Amino acid sequence: MANGTRTRRLFDPSSDEPFKISRSKMEMFLKCPRCFYLDRRLGISQVSGPAFTLNTAVDHLLKKEFDMYRSRGEPHPLMQTFGVEAVPFQHHSLEDWRDNRKGIQFQDKASHFLFFGAIDDIWVNADGELHVVDYKSTSISGTVTLEGEWKEAYKRQVEMYQWLFRQNGFPVSSTAFFVYVNGDKSKAGFDGRLEFSMQILPHDGDDSWVAEALQEARLCLERDTLPPSHPDCEWCSYRRVAKEVEG
Repeated sequence: MANGTRTRRLFDPSSDEPFKISRSKMEMFLKCPRCFYLDRRLGISQVSGPAFTLNTAVDHLLKKEFDMYRSRGEPHPLMQTFGVEAVPFQHHSLEDWRDNRKGIQFQDKASHFLFFGAIDDIWVNADGELHVVDYKSTSISGTVTLEGEWKEAYKRQVEMYQWLFRQNGFPVSSTAFFVYVNGDKSKAGFDGRLEFSMQILPHDGDDSWVAEALQEARLCLERDTLPPSHPDCEWCSYRRVAKEVEG
């Protein structure tokens, strides 16, 4: 909300009910425990930015396109181009897994969190192993890669999904895939259309850190004082400078 507050349920350390926590909120904790505490314990959220409606449109169209091949039980031609030996996975819960309010869920006893995350897609290989798939959109010159500090969050994202599917009893491949679409800015003009190049980038995921991170997030919320902020947190830096100036 614009005023930086939330009306949704906040963490209560005295409650015996499992606390629902999303993949994006876990990413917030990993980036800055103080921002996470302010959001989930005190209800003071980061100010939301504008919606990325073009990215949402691309995601929507990619899902429709891959769903067409899913209904046929066939690989998408892009999968064949990049040598991915799998097909889109058919499952009755797919729409729930894609729903931002539901997602793939698991009640973790160690942290007492109901942890969930909404996926873009799941593929399955000949051995019956699932591949977590995430769609990404960009518009850059040069080659798209998974290198770069800010793309580490993308890797953590799919690793959390891998962990969730494993906890739900699915056989999961360590290889996740990013379907990357890159808007072409080299054209002479717009002419009412934007053209994209498409590629599939593999990531060898390691979800061994997720369980411990969930427990650390729980301990963070249970404390009665604000945790320290991450030294690189832009939100905390802004609040600190603003407070100094206002004071």
